[in-house]
Amino acid sequence: MTDTTDHLSGRHGLRRMRGRSPGEAHRVASPLELFYDLTFAIAFGVTGTQTAHLLAEGHWGPALLGFVFAMFAIVWAWIGYTWFASAFDTDDWLFRLLTMTQMLGVLVLAVGLPSVFHSIDEGGRLANGVVIIGYVVMRVSQVSLWLRASRSVSLPLRAGCLTYAVGVGIVQLGWIAFYVLHPHGPAVAVGWLVLVVAEVTVPVVGERRGGGTPWHPHHIAERYGSLALIALGECLIGTIGTLSAIIEKGWTLDVALVGLAGTGLAFCLWWVYFSAPNGELLARRRDRSFRFGYGHAPLFAAIAGIGAGLDVCADWLDGRAEHITPAQVVLCVAVPVFVFTTVVLGLYRLLLGPHPSQAILSAAVLAILAVAVLLAHSGVSLPVCLLVVTAAPLLLVLADEIIGARWRADRFAALAD
Repeated sequence: MTDTTDHLSGRHGLRRMRGRSPGEAHRVASPLELFYDLTFAIAFGVTGTQTAHLLAEGHWGPALLGFVFAMFAIVWAWIGYTWFASAFDTDDWLFRLLTMTQMLGVLVLAVGLPSVFHSIDEGGRLANGVVIIGYVVMRVSQVSLWLRASRSVSLPLRAGCLTYAVGVGIVQLGWIAFYVLHPHGPAVAVGWLVLVVAEVTVPVVGERRGGGTPWHPHHIAERYGSLALIALGECLIGTIGTLSAIIEKGWTLDVALVGLAGTGLAFCLWWVYFSAPNGELLARRRDRSFRFGYGHAPLFAAIAGIGAGLDVCADWLDGRAEHITPAQVVLCVAVPVFVFTTVVLGLYRLLLGPHPSQAILSAAVLAILAVAVLLAHSGVSLPVCLLVVTAAPLLLVLADEIIGARWRADRFAALAD
């Protein structure tokens, strides 16, 4: 039975991983990929909860370290699967089962994150054993997929697939050794950084062998957009938590301001991110794929950080964050908002080129966020300060509608020539 007949009949027989066409028309995310993303919603939620708890206690260093560790583990796991699926997704029964295995690994990873945060806060040995087990589960599946692809593709591309399989396997052995040796003090940070560099280097080497994998630009852009939406969901959950903390006092003006600020903030972030036609731009600038893909890591972290910051706001309004000041509470939201806007403007610059207004917008956003923190320090209510924070991404929305749309159209036309 042919692949086309299998597709029409609903069967999922084994198919050769010849590689998807990077120019395939109407390529969209599959239901399996969207289902796969739900496991990352759980991981984002666990990370946000653990980070917010430490921030509310005033444990800034452990909160930041745990957040960085968790976000890299989460986003990197997602990146590895997403780019492979964009190039080689066959949607047969074996691909589906190996995807399910990776989903299990993500869930195991999520289960292990609270121990990581707790161990960092306690200052003892890094308790990353469960996280590493989750990665082992994912990596067995990932290496199997790369080896399977290497048996089906043409000779030039085979070298790249084998490079991925060997590289991913070796780095995973490095993580296992890192856990077994359980380094202490500065050696923990050094070992972690070395392994992170090794992780991000494997795709760079793999794509240079055999001419690169046949990933689809529009599909990749949609997949990154899907994870951005998953992360934005955490902002809405944080808004619900903040509303719940004050709504017991009745339907007051503060309730309205918090609802408007939280929902408006998430909506502005969504508007800003999805303004650029990333799929079309990636199709014309495939050489910038690594910077696009890796550049999203701090963006996803920033969105998740905003959700965690809103959770801190809820804790403070509910009287569970007495160890930090109102200004510090606002900082928990303002800092990730600034990171988000900076990264978004950087992605615009990467794909479209520089624009004179970008530096001005960055400075204006920073000024607005600084005003929000100063207002909190001066005793202005938290709901009002959150509304001021929302004005920062709102400024980008207005600038995009007034000058950005025409500029993007001109730049896109120039790239098309």
